[in-house]
Amino acid sequence: MSATAVLHKIPLFSKLAPADLDRVVEVAREKSYPRNSVILFEDDPGDALYVVARGQVKVVLIGDDGREVILSVLGEGEFFGEMSLLDDEPRSAHVIAMEDSDLLVLRREDFEGLLTSHPQIALALLREMTRRLRRADEKVGALVLLDVTGRVARLLLELADDSGGDHITRRLTHHTIAQMVGSSRETVSRTMRDLVSRGHIAVNRREIQIRDRAALQAASGQT
Repeated sequence: MSATAVLHKIPLFSKLAPADLDRVVEVAREKSYPRNSVILFEDDPGDALYVVARGQVKVVLIGDDGREVILSVLGEGEFFGEMSLLDDEPRSAHVIAMEDSDLLVLRREDFEGLLTSHPQIALALLREMTRRLRRADEKVGALVLLDVTGRVARLLLELADDSGGDHITRRLTHHTIAQMVGSSRETVSRTMRDLVSRGHIAVNRREIQIRDRAALQAASGQT
């Protein structure tokens, strides 16, 4: 997919006129990262915005003991790095390629110029940051108030909603899900098997299908 097509799918840039979008593409750099490579380190200077053109990356915190907590998994058309651009603080987490990935990189000065000349980009950015903040609040609440089944159910619903339906095509192992909900891989595997046996979800190699949304909502406290 071309850089123009990728950027056009992102709410930040989707309202730009074709000529303006072409100018964004002109200043964007393309970078490729192999699977498991570190794209950003926590505490790196925040000098660019990154857009996933192909592949999948994870935003993680890594403890002193090497344990990872995944804050989010981002796929094609999603972006990261905006916080450091706005507050001029170092990166708040590591970003690691989960598979071979191609990224579009917008330098700080180019992105700030876009915000100045196109206020709609700033508004779209605020909406996305608000959405992410709300989701972070929900995740904190889930960790405190829900058991593992509830946390997995909530995550599956969020991922399905991100995909715009009841099918999750994002490639996630049980180990990755465990890192996203604060549990162990073994516990998540048991939970997923239980959800399948109850008919709440169906799983194959390519996707997870939500089959009983109401049941997952009840398990996750979304009544």
